[in-house]
This record gives sequence, structure tokens and C-alpha cells, in this order.
Amino acid sequence: MGWGPVRAVAVCALALTAAPAFAQTSPAQTAPPAAQSDAQQPAASSQQEPGAGAQVHTGTSSGIEADARLQNLLADHQFLRLESMLAQMPPVQAQFYRGILANRSNELKTSIELLEPLVDQVTASGDKAHEKLLRKALAEDYLRQGDWGKAAKAYTALETRLQGALTSDEQDEIEMPVKMLPLAAANPPMTVDPCEPFVLQVAKDPLGLIDLPVYVDARPHSWMLDPTAPFNLISHSLAHEAGLRLSESSVTIHTLTGKPIVVHMTVIPRFTVGGRLTLHNMTAYVYEDADYFFPRTHYQVQGVLGYAALSALGSVTITADDTVEVQPAKQIDPARTAGKPPAGSRFFLDGDQVIVALGNADAPPDAPKDGTTPAAAASGEERMFVVDAGGQQTYLTSRYYDEHTGDFAGKEMALYRLPGPTPMPAVPAYVADTFRLTAGATTVPVHYIEVFTQPLGSAALDDVYGVLGVDALDQLKAYTFDYRTMRFSVRPY
Repeated sequence: MGWGPVRAVAVCALALTAAPAFAQTSPAQTAPPAAQSDAQQPAASSQQEPGAGAQVHTGTSSGIEADARLQNLLADHQFLRLESMLAQMPPVQAQFYRGILANRSNELKTSIELLEPLVDQVTASGDKAHEKLLRKALAEDYLRQGDWGKAAKAYTALETRLQGALTSDEQDEIEMPVKMLPLAAANPPMTVDPCEPFVLQVAKDPLGLIDLPVYVDARPHSWMLDPTAPFNLISHSLAHEAGLRLSESSVTIHTLTGKPIVVHMTVIPRFTVGGRLTLHNMTAYVYEDADYFFPRTHYQVQGVLGYAALSALGSVTITADDTVEVQPAKQIDPARTAGKPPAGSRFFLDGDQVIVALGNADAPPDAPKDGTTPAAAASGEERMFVVDAGGQQTYLTSRYYDEHTGDFAGKEMALYRLPGPTPMPAVPAYVADTFRLTAGATTVPVHYIEVFTQPLGSAALDDVYGVLGVDALDQLKAYTFDYRTMRFSVRPY
């Protein structure tokens, strides 16, 4: 179950020469001196090509439109295309987008080093679009690093300064960190003991999701595995049983289940995954048991392992025989697994979404039976998909349909309503008998997937080619999230 709502744009050469929008001026704005100095220099020629000595025109409609194209590429999750354009951007603009892309690639230290020096300049410019991108990326960086104090301040500043510029989806996305992080602002950082690779036997819960065996201060329990969750969660009864101290203050959140939930904060002194990997001072948020209970299946969620714990696991492979293979990020003998080339497709973290750059879905018909299809991994053929290992529904969006309209000629169409806590209108849809999922050099067929013919009306859902949930992942022999290399890979049967 994901934690938030789940436009390809052609870029002309003008986008490569545009100055960053936060360095532009309009008749109603005055740029700070530092941003104005380049704009005051006369242009050598309006026809001059980008390169050494070329003058950047700022304050023009063409410059604004060019940077808007770059922002559209970013909103469209076209991270690989943006990366290929960085070397041709002006220095400040390149620094800005390198920092944002480092955030998406989970290169937290690099992202912070690039973006922190730009905060004052971007804020003073009055460019709300760039300020929102920058502040949101930094807030996510601090949160993923486990710097609770900085993350709390960053999310508060994001909400305070940009509340009027945030969409309803963006407000929902930051509701939990804005409200919950102040409870943990003074918490110590989590530490992880080195651990050798190991394999766990796991179970599927009644929701069809993976439950991992864990120990909360030496007491055995089963916690839900959710790679999209930014926080660890623990039920009140379990926290009480373990003798954990809860924060006196609490907050009420709405976006976790669609209903108001009161949460406290706690720190788990010792938390062990499968009796092998030990985490110390793990921050978790405490919910009332009834708020995370599923009456139809009589399933009580004891806890949820979020991003911080999962990143400590390093590489996580979930197999069809109900085992989880773990290659910890911090190993006793890291040389044993060092030097291996990364396998699979790159994945990115964009807010509460895991975005995977899958290869061309049209694998050649003569693909080898072992699933390896090097041609399908060709650069430039990638399509961006959300992988939601905590969600139950797989579907392909109207973007996929627009590229494969001919595949559905003569097939029956029906109205389909996407399930979820937020009601959505029914849209016409087909069923794809087979969708070829290509990660790196491996292609695996996935069957019977809903394909929407119209946008759903939510940018978070419509800006990708599809969402791969548990019903698709269960058709694989195994799939891997490697947080050390930021690669997603699959194994065919």
C-alpha cells in the first residue's frame, strides 16, 4: 500500500542554453545583484551557439519557456534525458539540476552539497517553482539521512513558504513529515551493526504483502515490508508490550489510510531483522491498533518497515518461494561482494514513489528463452514505471495505451474503477493479455493487466507508463531492490 497518489515533452536546443529561471527577471521583479550580473552583460550575437563565451539571455520569454521545458522533463520523470543535458547547461543551472537529480538517485551527500549553497539565491529570486523543487529535495535528503532535526525544519519551511504553490497532491505528500518529524527532531541517529549476507523465510500476510520476521528488543514479531514508506510504524499494543517510551505529544494524520489517525513517536533501542541485522535507536511512530486493522481479513498490522530500515538492508531480493535474500549495506567483509557490475534497471526515489526506468516493453519476438534480451535494454528506449511492492493493483496508463493502440484493435473495452481510499471515476480500459517487463537485459512476461485508455486526472498517476503492484510482482521468480546501486532487477522462471 503506497503512501501517496501514484508528459513527455520534446526539448529543443534552446533548453540547453537557457539560464536557470531563478536567475531571470521580469518587469515586476528585481533580481539580486549576484543573479543580475550576467544579465547586464551585452550579448555577442543572438545567433551565437552555446559554449565558451556565449552570453546567456535572461529575463526573456524564450529563456523562461526553455527552463519550463526542463522542469516539465523533471516532472515527467525523464531523469536520464536530463542527465544527458547537464554538460551543456550554464554552471548555476547545471548545479541546480545536478542536485535535484542526485536527490532522485539517492545520492544524498552530493545532493545536499549542491543544493544547500543555492537556497538563499533561489529564495531571494522569488521563483516559487525552483524554490519548491529545491526545498522539497533537501527536505527529502535530510529525512533519508535520518537527520531528524534538519528534516523537521526543512519540511516546516517548505510548507510555510510555499503553501500557496503546493498542489493538493503535494500537500498530501508532505502531510506526514510536516506533522510527524517535529516529534522526532531531538532523536539520536540510527546506527547499524555490520552483518554478513543472509536469507530469511518470510510469509505473505492476508493482504498479499510480505511480512518480515523481526525482533523488537528480543521479542519476535512480523512487520510489513513497504519500500515506499518514509517512516517505520509500530502498533500501540506492541510498543506497550516492549516497554517503549512514547512521546507525550501526538499528531493526527489523514493520508496513511484516508482516515484520521493519532500517532505518537518512540525510539526502539534495539531492533533486529530476522535475528541477523541489528539496528540501534530506530525511530518509529506509534498508531492505535484499531487504526491499522483490516476487518475483512481480520489482519492486524503489527508494524511497518519503512525506508530507513530497508536502506540498511542494502539489497533485498524477494523470491517466489517466500524467501528474502539480503545483502546488507554495511557488511563485515564488504570485499566479498565488491566489484560486481550492477544488474537491472536504474530506479529513482521521487517523493513517495519508486520510479523504475524499464526497457522497451516491445521485446523482440525471438528473445532467448532465458529472458535475456540485450536489445531491449538499449539506452533511450526506457519508459518510467512506478513499482509499488506495498500495493495490490497493477495497471498501465493512457501513456502506454497511446503507444500501443493497435494492440487492442478488436478487443472488448469495459469501464474500470481503480480501487483505493480516494474515490476515482471509472475510465474505459482494456486488458493486456501479456505485458513484457524489461529490466536491464532481462525480459519477463506479465499477464492480464488493466490498460486505461484515458488519463485518470492525477499527475502522480498519469505521468508514468504504469504501476506495478503485488499482482504483477508475484508473477516473477524474483525481484530485487538494490539500494546500494539503485538498481531494480528481475528473474524469470
